[in-house]
Amino acid sequence: MPTFDDRKKSFEAKFAHDSEMLFKAEMRRNKILALWAAGLMDYEPDRSAAYVKDVIKADFAEAGDEDVYRKLKEDLGDRVSEADLRAKMAQSDIEAKAQLVAES
Repeated sequence: MPTFDDRKKSFEAKFAHDSEMLFKAEMRRNKILALWAAGLMDYEPDRSAAYVKDVIKADFAEAGDEDVYRKLKEDLGDRVSEADLRAKMAQSDIEAKAQLVAES
């Protein structure tokens, strides 16, 4: 049954590609968010680069986006409201995906 095997391989390849793109989009979103937050906290360029790594590491704490939200909210404190931070996260997600599509 070469047709079934070909289809199976095709679906597996698509799943792997989609998973990789989702991971890249999440990491890019985290970088966008971290640079935005670093700007709000008046970080110097070197400290901003380190902060990007800190935010990306925070994303591995648990599944979903709440770990990143908590990290940013804790670091930003009263500089930004919950609603504004969640809106920025959504906007950054769209921006990250658009950048990946543009690069493809």
